[in-house]
Amino acid sequence: MGTFHSDLSNKEFPISERISGKFVRKAILDLIQKDYPQFTSDKYLSLSELNIYREKHIEGTITKQVGRLTDLEKTVIDSLKEKTTLTDKLDNEEKQVLTFGQRVADHVASFGGSWTFIISFGVFLFLWISVNVFWLVNKGFDPYPFILLNLILSTIAALQAPVIMMSQNRQEEKDRERAKKDYMVNLKSELEIRMLHEKIDHLIINEQQEILDIHKAQVDMLNDILKRIEKL
Repeated sequence: MGTFHSDLSNKEFPISERISGKFVRKAILDLIQKDYPQFTSDKYLSLSELNIYREKHIEGTITKQVGRLTDLEKTVIDSLKEKTTLTDKLDNEEKQVLTFGQRVADHVASFGGSWTFIISFGVFLFLWISVNVFWLVNKGFDPYPFILLNLILSTIAALQAPVIMMSQNRQEEKDRERAKKDYMVNLKSELEIRMLHEKIDHLIINEQQEILDIHKAQVDMLNDILKRIEKL
């Protein structure tokens, strides 16, 4: 397999990666010429070098649209540059150590909103009332009207509101993290599709140029044949 020297870096690359400046989009060509003013459309660069400037073009486009890059956009662009999947970075973020309050809020949300808690609490109330009314005949530790039970229920009600707010705040944090991850995945998908369109456009233009070159060669051959016929 042959090689060629890039007019950008003067490095050697496989001939299969050679791309003419004629097939580079004007916006990307302008970006290349900012760093390499001597590079013109009649010169050549490699596909890997072109991909670097494609990524720079995408980064510049996002910066213009949103004003400045946030940490989320930077993570997505880094994933594109490193050619890694975004799920790897998201999985690493999920492994962060939770605080004691966050763990408590998660357990409260999972247990307090389940049928297990409702049935268990109902059985507890039934046993409390039954023991005091029927077994101890209202002479036990909490006779009717169950003042001690009312105190316990009032205490639970007083603590219930902040506990519910804790669990709601924790759930909102999870929802925000989930929304951020969805945004990052959607953004990367959009950028990947943009780059795929550019590559397909490049292949189409390159193929059309090859067909045009073949057509010119055929026309030259026909002209040569016509000249020979005229001489005869």
